[in-house]
Amino acid sequence: MHESSTGLRFKRLLLTGAAGTLGRMLRPRMRRYCETLRVSDLAAMEPAGDGEEVVIAPLEDEAAMFALLEGVDAVLHFGGVSVEKPFSTVLPANIVGAYNLYEAARRQGTQRIVFASSNHVTGFYGQGETISAHVVPRPDTFYGLSKAFGENLAQFYFDRHGLETVTLRIGSCLPEPVNRRQLSSWISHDDMERLLVAVLSAPVVGHSIVYGVSDNRSTWWDNSQGRQVGYRPQDSSEPWRAAVEAKQPHIDPARPEARYQGGAFVVLGPFPFAGQE
Repeated sequence: MHESSTGLRFKRLLLTGAAGTLGRMLRPRMRRYCETLRVSDLAAMEPAGDGEEVVIAPLEDEAAMFALLEGVDAVLHFGGVSVEKPFSTVLPANIVGAYNLYEAARRQGTQRIVFASSNHVTGFYGQGETISAHVVPRPDTFYGLSKAFGENLAQFYFDRHGLETVTLRIGSCLPEPVNRRQLSSWISHDDMERLLVAVLSAPVVGHSIVYGVSDNRSTWWDNSQGRQVGYRPQDSSEPWRAAVEAKQPHIDPARPEARYQGGAFVVLGPFPFAGQE
């Protein structure tokens, strides 16, 4: 997807986590939809190009986040810890940082947040189930637990302050699926861009939860809310199915990573306490 024919145009759009894998992919794509793209992270980023602002801002720093949100119309919040880590690592960026972002957005008058949540919020549902966006969260990790907090935070800030959010329970956003699980969870880079354009363009979203997944033949997620906000995926994991199934043998169905939607995440940890071998 390389066109910008939607008419979507923000004065200033913020992309957090711009040094991460998805942030680096999204940065040149989302530049087309705004006059100024402000990108932030803690890690080193590419220098600012035309129409860009580069800001180093720790999510856990309340003052830094307030300054980061100044003049921002909408946020693509992809910042924070993106894999399973000890709770002490997840807490500052994903929980304290999410609060700092929402409170700064409220105080600065930001119109909309797109919150990059994760399918690991519902990782302990079975792979034989099809679940909606309204199921009770069943996080599979501290990481998934932190994203469940972020989803509740988004609901609170909409109910209390009217700050709209689209929460994206992102599957596996990769150039192509590489294992059997990803035949169900995969979302292409182009479909991720289509999803972001749709949720930024929708006139009213309240707090909507949308699964970030392509139009795969096998799926675990009822994405009705995605259709309601205008998301129409155009890609599918199907062209890779034969190669993936030939490369990866069946996993023993009794193993947790084969039973649950979270895959390998459901067996990560536990982590030792500080000072414990």
